[in-house]
Amino acid sequence: MAADPIRVLVVDDHPVVRQGLRTFLDLQDDIVVVGEAQDSASCVAAAAETSPDVVLLDLKMPGGDGVEALPGLRGVKVLVITSFTDPSAVLPAIRAGAAGYVYKDIDPPALASAIRAVHAGHVLLHPEVARLLADSGPAPELAHLTAREREVLAEMARGRSNREIARVLGLAEKTVKTHVSAILTKLGVQDRTQAALYAVRSGLDGA
Repeated sequence: MAADPIRVLVVDDHPVVRQGLRTFLDLQDDIVVVGEAQDSASCVAAAAETSPDVVLLDLKMPGGDGVEALPGLRGVKVLVITSFTDPSAVLPAIRAGAAGYVYKDIDPPALASAIRAVHAGHVLLHPEVARLLADSGPAPELAHLTAREREVLAEMARGRSNREIARVLGLAEKTVKTHVSAILTKLGVQDRTQAALYAVRSGLDGA
């Protein structure tokens, strides 16, 4: 049985951009656009209504930037799509929990691949963004993790599921689930994506 398509919400203040993204993404067998929004407020409302798996989020929009929408998108994978080429301009969104970012001049097939990667749990950071995150210092909460929890976190940052982590580390899947729950609690984060960002920031992903 084929997997359900990845449900995508497109958020951009330019109608032509939204239409262009919808037109391309709807051609993908495994991706479906379930809605559109033009600003931060309508983004949160549309996400609540359409239950997307991935939100394609512009950063610069009237009435507030895309970062303001992130607190209302807990549990949803967010891929920033921006015209900003300065990595420091993207850092607030990454720190707020976005799973990665791409430029608006990205090749369409690469955008589809990025959506699939984010949906699978990967964190997509430009090397310069990863460096800036590292330069800001490791998250102190990581010191509270056990050695095993750090190993599990590193595998989470590589986008592996609990079952895959269990296989790689030679653990029972139930044990991995317990470790993941402890990791989220100790780091004070809501989901695996935010935990993975901690790992990337501290170099635990081996990148």
